[in-house]
Amino acid sequence: MLYSILTVTPLMAAHTPDDWDWTAPILPLVVDAAVVIVVRLDAVLAGLGGQGGRWPTALRWMTGAMTLALNVADSALRKDLVGVAVHSVSPLLLIVTAESGLAYRRAIAAAVAALHAKERTERAEREQATAQRTETATQRVRDEREHQARLVREQREHEARLVREQAEREERAQQAERGRTEAQERAARAERERREQEREQQQRDRERIEREAAERAEAEGRERAAREHREREREQQQRERERDALLSAGPATERLPEERAREIVRAAVSAGLPVRAAVELTGWSIGWVSGRYQDLRDADQAPHLHAVGSATS
Repeated sequence: MLYSILTVTPLMAAHTPDDWDWTAPILPLVVDAAVVIVVRLDAVLAGLGGQGGRWPTALRWMTGAMTLALNVADSALRKDLVGVAVHSVSPLLLIVTAESGLAYRRAIAAAVAALHAKERTERAEREQATAQRTETATQRVRDEREHQARLVREQREHEARLVREQAEREERAQQAERGRTEAQERAARAERERREQEREQQQRDRERIEREAAERAEAEGRERAAREHREREREQQQRERERDALLSAGPATERLPEERAREIVRAAVSAGLPVRAAVELTGWSIGWVSGRYQDLRDADQAPHLHAVGSATS
């Protein structure tokens, strides 16, 4: 409608008195409004499944033709074929869309009506099937009740026969049970006596094993203590030999490597040598040697202080 108004208004303004130029948009607006009205009424009628007859068809085609003529009139008067083709696109689309929409709406209405009819048919079939199933179920319930009553009678007779047979079996079972009980009691007494003898034997064996284990543990403890004592003596002798080897090297003519010097300082502290003797053996300054002496003393005192603090806590 907007495109039609913009296209037709200049044509109407050119063929209208100047005082009435403001009425130029009215004609395209009226024609397009008629198109909209007829399309909407066709839609409502098609949705209800009806047809308007020849007059609505004539009105629809007449409004479409008017729209086409008004849109291409200006270009046709100027013999502009390209303009005619361009301005005919929108009206032709409107006409074809209106006809196609009417066909679509009628087809949709027919499909919906067919779907409703199918649903009504299926609902009737379901209701009929439900009624048949209900009748069948009722008959089956009656048959099951009769069958159940017959089963109950047979079950009662069978239970009575089973009760009699059970009483007879129980009597025989009680007699056999009394015999088994007496035999089990005799076997239980013999088993208790055997277990008591085995328990006494196991107690004697356990005491013997514990005594032997205690003796072995004591012997192993003495052997382990002797072995540890020999190990400590061997380690002590090894440390003394290493210390003597370090201290017997004599005064150093030059400063020894730091790791070697630290070993000599540790040996000197262990042997109780003064700081100056360690200085002569390592070739390092008295300040450095004194610092290592102090570090070793602090290291020796730290475990002692930790043990004292733990005992205090």
